[in-house]
Amino acid sequence: MKESPSTREHAIAAAFNAFDSGGFYADLRRRVAFRTESQNGTNPALGAYLTDEVSDTLKHLGFTARVVENPVAGGPPFLIAERHEADGLPTVLTYGHGDVVRGYDEQWRAGLKPWEIVVDQDRWYGRGTADNKGQHSVNFAALAAVLQARAGKLGYNVKVIFETGEEIGSPGLDEVCAAHKDVLAADVFIASDGPRVSAERPTLFLGSRGAVPFELTVNLREGGHHSGNWGGVLRNPAVVLSHAIASLLDRNGRIEVEGLRPPPISAAVREALADIELGRDESSPDIDPTWGEPGLTPTERVIGWNALEVLAMKSGNPDAPVNAIPPSAKASCQLRFVVGTDWENMQAHLERHFARHGFDDVAVKVTRGTPATRLDLDDPWVQWVLDSMRATTGKKPALLPNLGGTVPNDVFAKTLGLPTLWLPHSYPACNQHAPNEHVLAPVMREALGIMAGLWWDLGDQGALIANRRRH
Repeated sequence: MKESPSTREHAIAAAFNAFDSGGFYADLRRRVAFRTESQNGTNPALGAYLTDEVSDTLKHLGFTARVVENPVAGGPPFLIAERHEADGLPTVLTYGHGDVVRGYDEQWRAGLKPWEIVVDQDRWYGRGTADNKGQHSVNFAALAAVLQARAGKLGYNVKVIFETGEEIGSPGLDEVCAAHKDVLAADVFIASDGPRVSAERPTLFLGSRGAVPFELTVNLREGGHHSGNWGGVLRNPAVVLSHAIASLLDRNGRIEVEGLRPPPISAAVREALADIELGRDESSPDIDPTWGEPGLTPTERVIGWNALEVLAMKSGNPDAPVNAIPPSAKASCQLRFVVGTDWENMQAHLERHFARHGFDDVAVKVTRGTPATRLDLDDPWVQWVLDSMRATTGKKPALLPNLGGTVPNDVFAKTLGLPTLWLPHSYPACNQHAPNEHVLAPVMREALGIMAGLWWDLGDQGALIANRRRH
């Protein structure tokens, strides 16, 4: 049998050429120019990004695509696309989101603009370069490179679910996926979001920590009262709330609410995290070595454990204080948690805790959270991805059992029932969600090669891995 002239190396070379020729930059520059902020109510740019950009890109790759309205009133639209080569072939589902956080145009460094890519040495600045336009642009360009190297055939089917509301909590994503479960059925889920563990180390993560926000309020009376006339005889709600919060954590950040602590870290998770070091990038914040759960490494505290954080507090008017005892105090808090945490009973855990400590005036309000997810580390797909990444880069990839942050992985892992594999193309100090968001050009180029190698390997080995997992 005559050997095909196309090889894995050809596909990776084509992906690198997309970068070196400027084609990838041109695509990303065009996409960044869409002002796809999702926090400002109805935004026509969200739908335009799907119809004028993503749909057009996918159609050139042989997909059929359609926009799906959000079942949540006022929610932004979705796009579902499919490239079907043949029945009986393995199928991959991929995902991306076209929305970004607010531009904060005035807060960017002089010379930078959120809606235009500005290149400064290895840094490409622009809103969405890291989250998520740069990342899904890598995956689409790598897929195009494999199609070019394989003469228009992949050897598998591809489906896409694309949203424009991830930055506002993905409203309607679970409902759309549930309603189109048969359409989105696949053997494996592969997508990109979030950062690598460091700029130089390719990373695979298998899920994410969950997140649940909650508010604590102390409302003691109507209106403020003069601190000179009443100070010393009226309880101060800010003081009461401060003591209540302090009871949740010890002075070093260890969670004291037993129901909100996770199960012990497994040996497999410890082994995966053993050679991963947080804070390697030069602009990363300094880690507090004694903060958090004692006996754990910093990486274990972020990836394998729970974190209870106070995000904001208010009592009185901090910007213009007056000589009055305020009537109320409020704190906005959050629990980031790993698989195995009893987070769905969080309201009861907090209320019992405050009652036990005598904080009867503290009211708890828990809002809807996002579940934690984690694919088994010994799943056949996991080693397959790690081998592919190592073959392309010559580096040992970092394996994170779950991301420290939160992505809507529960929709893909639970609602659709898929093994979930995430290959991030950003890095921790990218200023994601902040002014001066950027990506590193060397990371983008390497990521193109990684994804081209992966998309190629899926054609060679996808059926074998899918069959092994079924049996």
